[in-house]
Amino acid sequence: MHGETNSKSSYRNLIYTALIAVAVVSALSFPQLFTQIGGFQLKKLIVPLLQIIMLGMGTTMSLADFEGVVKQPKAVVIGVVCHFIIMPLLGFTLANSFDFPPEIAAGVVLIGCSPSGLASNVICFVAKANVPLSITVTTISTLLAPFVMPALMTLLAGQFIEITFWKMMLEIVQIVILPVAVGLILNRVFRKSTVVLNKVMPLISMGGIVLIVAIITAAGRDSLLTVGWTLALCVLIHNLTGFTLGYWTGRLFGLDEQSSRTIAIEVGLQNGGLASGLAVQMGKVATVGLAPALFGPIMNTTGSLLATFWSQRPPKSHNPTQADTLIANGVAPGLSR
Repeated sequence: MHGETNSKSSYRNLIYTALIAVAVVSALSFPQLFTQIGGFQLKKLIVPLLQIIMLGMGTTMSLADFEGVVKQPKAVVIGVVCHFIIMPLLGFTLANSFDFPPEIAAGVVLIGCSPSGLASNVICFVAKANVPLSITVTTISTLLAPFVMPALMTLLAGQFIEITFWKMMLEIVQIVILPVAVGLILNRVFRKSTVVLNKVMPLISMGGIVLIVAIITAAGRDSLLTVGWTLALCVLIHNLTGFTLGYWTGRLFGLDEQSSRTIAIEVGLQNGGLASGLAVQMGKVATVGLAPALFGPIMNTTGSLLATFWSQRPPKSHNPTQADTLIANGVAPGLSR
């Protein structure tokens, strides 16, 4: 049964990746379809879509998501600290290594400073990694984002574009914290009803992210045609190096195989949606938003391949947990993010 549910999750992730690829190709081929309808600019949908996705995340969260802090504090600290050190520094290094225009370089730093990717829990499940640890690290990094992201962007991206710490902090609170808080309240007040919502939200989240990628790709089509392949290479290096450094940092600090796989996935996967939303708020979705838009399909492809590779090599200590069961049934936090 576990092998069957594992295959189902791999299949869902494959469909998701394929849909994003179709969205990118469609937006590059027919950009007019994804820029405006009538007089309405479609980029105005990005932030509301993100808020709906984060609301869904909130409806699936509970105090159990923080159990990892108590049960495995060392692994949680390593995961969160590695994520907010490795990826931002990699982004900064790559942005300075490639000859990108300043705003596109700032986008590379922005995706590096983002919290953990919203699909990381599912990737960890398929990879037979430590799912409870993944849920805890994703949750904590997301809640820390309003404080950590503006600080990192001010420090690392200030040479490319102007960053206003407090403005970015408030924008992240609006995009992430407030919707998550509302979701938590809904989960608390309408506990039985949220079970149905948790099954619907994965589809809504998937559709929302696919549409966001298409809108950003269409908006930045001209820039993509100029630096697209170079930027894609930069993003791929960023992603793969994140996986590698995350895994070996976990091993260096004495974590077991399952937890080290989790750190690799949590470090390598970024919340491209949040980064895209911030690019919209800056008014630079066609430039700063490009790296986040490319990071999504690339990380889902490489993450799926890595998870499939690891799924065929289960660690000796692997035992399915309650979190594994929830994700297999499509109602765990990761699937609705």
